[in-house]
Amino acid sequence: MGYIKQGTTAFRKTNLAFFAAGFNTFAILYSTQPLMPEFTKEFHVSPTMASLSLSLTTISLSVSMLVFGTISEVWGRKPVMISSMLAASLLSILTACSPSYESLLLFRIIQGISLGGLPSIAMAYLGEEMEPKSLGVAMGLYISGNSLGAVCGRILSGILTDLFNWHMAMGAISLMSLVATLIFWFSLPASQNFHARAPEVRKLAASMLSHLRDPALFCLFGIGFLSLGSNVALYNYIGYVLTAAPYSLSQTLVGWIFIVFLVGMFASVWMAKLADKFGRLKMLLVSLLLTLLGACLTLDSHLAVIIAGLPVLTFGFFGSHSIASGWVGRRATHDKAQASSLYLFFYYAGSSIGGTMGGMFWSSLGWGGVVAMIAGFMAVAFVFALRLSKVLANSSAPSAEKKWTVAKLK
Repeated sequence: MGYIKQGTTAFRKTNLAFFAAGFNTFAILYSTQPLMPEFTKEFHVSPTMASLSLSLTTISLSVSMLVFGTISEVWGRKPVMISSMLAASLLSILTACSPSYESLLLFRIIQGISLGGLPSIAMAYLGEEMEPKSLGVAMGLYISGNSLGAVCGRILSGILTDLFNWHMAMGAISLMSLVATLIFWFSLPASQNFHARAPEVRKLAASMLSHLRDPALFCLFGIGFLSLGSNVALYNYIGYVLTAAPYSLSQTLVGWIFIVFLVGMFASVWMAKLADKFGRLKMLLVSLLLTLLGACLTLDSHLAVIIAGLPVLTFGFFGSHSIASGWVGRRATHDKAQASSLYLFFYYAGSSIGGTMGGMFWSSLGWGGVVAMIAGFMAVAFVFALRLSKVLANSSAPSAEKKWTVAKLK
């Protein structure tokens, strides 16, 4: 088997392809988040309804990721990823031309389904094709593309909406998406170590049920759900606070607050290193506490304190996500890719449910209600973390089902 090695042309092309793919996926996914106040004004919908432009996309993404991984086992990695990116780019153009809010939501749902074809397969491709020594660098660059895309998509849509309108903003992201798709298409080497196989639904269902029955994994899934749900809830509605009196910030300035997500590129790596040094559970609890602290700082009436709370919450969120997602891979004793897919399913489901729930609290209780909801999410996350510590303390076995073996799937 020929593996892609660091320093080769194939390595550089693969990294370019996945950086572009990650950038594209998250630029499209989060591009509507700073536009929610605009949707409220133009379509006369409530903030909760406006949040569906992101929530429906992430929930459809979370479900489709469970399916695309299986499809790629039959059709191949690269063809499915290219089809996914191309469909998402074309749907982005249709979204930009939406004549009504209902049509916008429909396109965003379909877009979420198509976007699921990349994150569910990217790690499998890199794991199969990369030399083990080169995998860490490649994975890091892919995740950097994710973070940069999420930031640039939000900032660009905010600036262009302020200068023109949200249609132009979404149109510009569509063109950027098409360029990224072409870069991915022509740069990514064809799979060398992939072998197609028939889908084995029975084995898939059995192993999935095993993961869900593991109380430790279930706690980690829950923490991912609550962490992203809290993050999205805050950023969905902070724009409504900052564009209203007494702050009255422009859409451009509100778009620029998402630059704090670059903190995540540092936080993920640093907190993971601290977790290895001081213990994963301890640093997970610190991360959750930082998320809560950042949310509480936004209750202050001074703009500087509100803005200061955002990187604190963001740092805590990326820290908890980095630790929890990495812990899933260590905990699972079989079908690790599937365990990671389940984590991502709960993670993005948290974005959808938390983001929309936040709108209900915002409409009925104002900003204090949103922060109270986040505090409740963090309280439950602490319970999950403490439950996780008890499970690990009471069992030295790597899985809740001690007698489980991969052979049982055969």
